[in-house]
Order: sequence, then structure tokens, then C-alpha cells
Amino acid sequence: MTQDLATILIVDDEKHTRDGLRLSLEDDFDVYVAADMAQAMEVLKNEQVDVMLTDLRLGADDGMKVLEEALKLPKPPVCIMMTAYGSVDTAVEAMRRGAYHFVTKPLNLDEVDLLIKRALRSRKLESENVALKKQVERKYSVQGILGQAEVMKPILETIEQVAPTRATVLIEGESGTGKELVARAIHHLSGRPKEKLVIVHCAALSPQLLESELFGHEKGAFTGAAEKRIGRFELADGGTLVLDEIGEIDASTQVKLLRALGEQTIERVGSAKPIKVDVRVVAATNKDLAKMVEEGKFREDLYWRLRVVTLHMPPLRDRRSDIPVLTEHFLKEVAEANGKPFKPLGEDALPAMMAYDWPGNVRELRSAIELGVVMSNSQRVMLKHLPPYLSGGGHGAPRVAAPGPAGAPAANVLPQDLSLEAMERRFIEEALRRTGNNRTEAAELLGISRRTMQRKLAEMGLLTRTRSVVED
Repeated sequence: MTQDLATILIVDDEKHTRDGLRLSLEDDFDVYVAADMAQAMEVLKNEQVDVMLTDLRLGADDGMKVLEEALKLPKPPVCIMMTAYGSVDTAVEAMRRGAYHFVTKPLNLDEVDLLIKRALRSRKLESENVALKKQVERKYSVQGILGQAEVMKPILETIEQVAPTRATVLIEGESGTGKELVARAIHHLSGRPKEKLVIVHCAALSPQLLESELFGHEKGAFTGAAEKRIGRFELADGGTLVLDEIGEIDASTQVKLLRALGEQTIERVGSAKPIKVDVRVVAATNKDLAKMVEEGKFREDLYWRLRVVTLHMPPLRDRRSDIPVLTEHFLKEVAEANGKPFKPLGEDALPAMMAYDWPGNVRELRSAIELGVVMSNSQRVMLKHLPPYLSGGGHGAPRVAAPGPAGAPAANVLPQDLSLEAMERRFIEEALRRTGNNRTEAAELLGISRRTMQRKLAEMGLLTRTRSVVED
């Protein structure tokens, strides 16, 4: 059988019809013929048939029954009914039962050929849609991207429950715990997954730029506003707007954001004209917003507007059982993204990964896996391919735990004289090393804002040294 050709099954109790169709189609298709239901089912069970043409009357058999049995198969063919006793009622009944089309005898062979090709295009599109749907579901599978640890179960249940609603969601947690992944999953599982998903990293922008970025501005609204700009709220109209690092926004922007959330109305900078928007807001923060409210650094009314539903993402060290699950997910994802074959994790790597505390959380884990996939020159991703600090070598982040006996918690092996300041310095130096001294990328790797990175570099006396190497 020629593998490149589509497979056609002709089911008809009239020999001249079977032979005529076979001769007409066999140059372009791989053709099988059957005289009754038994022969048809034999072919259907042993061959992957793409299109089946079956007569409505098959002597003692019923063509409708052949149709029903064919459509029960795991990969059913596209079915076209043929009959010399055509009527509107018969056609409607065949279509109702799952037939793709209905043709009457005597057959126009050119018309049949065209109909088969249309049916094959339809089948291909359907297969591509199913594959794409599975790919999207796999990519945004809540358990796949977030894990299955016991501590995650109520979070996963809440995500699935609130995602289809319009409720505003506040996601809290340390940097790198997967807050943006949760936001994307909420959008995908919402009633508006085909609409826009717009993400704003609030800490990356100055107060004036952030206000303009969110709400837009009119031409001449401020120095440098040479033309009108559409803000992210308008861009996300009908979809989801993710406000990452919401705790970084200034007081003026907080007021405007409060109105946008309460009234679904915004005003561009330099304009008093209200603009209605339909936006579902998901906010994320690594700060303690409740404490910021107490300190007068964050508006209490905005805080309550944001936390209609609150999700707190636990750090990876509190759910170590998810490390194998997430590692498997990232191995596949990174391999696919880099056009490399999937390689499983080596036996020596997982114990070290389970023993490490992952201060950078899920983001650090993914970064480590990405390094392993890129550096592996064997059939597996081994410990030697991963960051050296996982095996206790190199100058990277310290290994903070060692595996204890089976079933026992990991033992703390931090040096007694290692201060928090020294640990922080080592983390920053490792992030700079791994990003070629790019401060912006290093900040993202560590899950802090660029401004925070600049301040810490200055405090540690590292700013001058890194600035001359890479300018962001």
C-alpha cells in the first residue's frame, strides 16, 4: 500500500459500481472495495480508511448500519452515502447520523472525485485542530505547569473554579513560584481564551511611563508624547490583563486603576473622555500587600478590589514532590523549543535536585533544565550538565540541603558562617555569570526588578564592574 495516498473504501453490492469507482479513483487514492457489511468491517478493522463511500442499500444489509459502525471506530473515516433512491429525508437522516455528504446515482465521477478531496481537506483540518487543541491543553495544563503536590491541590481546584468567571484574581508568592504561569492558565481556562492576553510588568516602568502604558495617552499629553498611544487596558479589551508586580505601582496610578476596576472605564493621559473597556484583571505580587496597606504604601480600597480571589503560590522547597513532575515538563518544553530530541533525566541528577532548596523556585528549576538540555551530549541530561552548584561545585548558588535516609527530610548543610548577605551576593554573581553580565536578564532570573538589582549591585560594589561589560 502506498503510504502517501489517502485510503478510500467503496461499499456497494453492485459490482459494476464498485469497479467503475475503483478504476476512476485508483490513480489518486489507495482504493479498497467491499460488497457487503461484513467485507466492509473487515477492511475498516484492518486498515486506516480515510474516506468511505457506501451505498444506502446493500442487498440484505443496511448502509446506515455500516455508517454507524464505521463512526464508532477510534479513528472513523469521513463517510459519504450513495443511493439511487435519494430523497431529502434520506439525506437529512444520513447527515444527522454523521455522514459528511450524500450523493445520488447515477454518479458523476468528477463530482465524486471533488467531493472526496474536499472530505480529505476537512479531515486534515479536523486532525490539525485536535492536535492543536491537545498541544494547547498540554502547554497550559494546570497540573502540568504547576505540579501535583498535596499543597497545590486546593490551588488547582480554585484556578479551575474561578477561571471561567469574571472575578479579579490576586496571585501572591515568592519570585519564580509560577505566578505568571497561573495567570496564563486562568486566561486559557476562561470563557475568553481566544481573546487577547496582555501582560504588564509594572516594576519595569517609571510611574509616568506605567500610567501611559496602562491607560494610553493623547498627543501632546506630556513632553515626548508625539502621537496618540493606545494603552494596555484598551489592547486587552475583551480579554485578560495581567498586572505583574502590582505592589510597585505608585499612588497616582493606584487611583486610576481603582476606577478602571470598579467602573470598567479608563481615561487616557491628557484626556477627560471616558473609554469603556471589558477587561478581566489578574494581578501578581511577591510583596505583602496587606502589610503595605498597614504602612500606607498601598490603597486599602484597591487592595480589596484586587483580592476578590486570592491564590498564594508556595515556594518549591515546600513542595519538593513536584520537582520530578516539573522537571519532566521542562525537559520536553525546552527540547521542543530548541529543536532537540527529548532526553530523560539521568539517575544521578534527581537526588541532587531534590536536595537543593531552589531559592529561585520554579523559574530557577526551568533555567537549570534549560542549561542541562543545551549542554547534554549524551542520551540523558546528567548531573554534570546541570549548574555546578547542584553538585556542590563551582561558584554558583550554595547547595543548601543534602538527602537524608529514605523517607527522612533533607539535612541542612549550609556553612555555619555563611551570612544572608554573603548568600545574596553569591546568587547575584551567579545570575550575572549565567546571563553574561546582563543586569536585566539577571534580575529576571532572580525574580527581582531591575531597579532592585541596580540598588543591590551598588550596595555590593559590583555596579561599576558589570556596567562596563554589558549595557542593557
